Amino acid sequence: MMNVVLIALLAFAVNVPFGYLRSKSVKFSFHWFLYVHISIPVIIGARLLSHTDYRFIPVFILAALAGQYLGGRLEVYL
Repeated sequence: MMNVVLIALLAFAVNVPFGYLRSKSVKFSFHWFLYVHISIPVIIGARLLSHTDYRFIPVFILAALAGQYLGGRLEVYL
């Protein structure tokens, strides 16, 4: 269970800077898609290296979405 929490925190932390960059790019542009999807291989790699079950993928997706959202909101404050 600790692996799930660590990978979720990793997904969140990795996506905050990409959410910030995404908020500064033109919607649906190449960079926008890149910033949304670039963290996926990192999260998949962490899940596979830790042998975490596929049933926890929704947790990691929610953590990544939360990181993207927070990163996008940081653009307003910075």
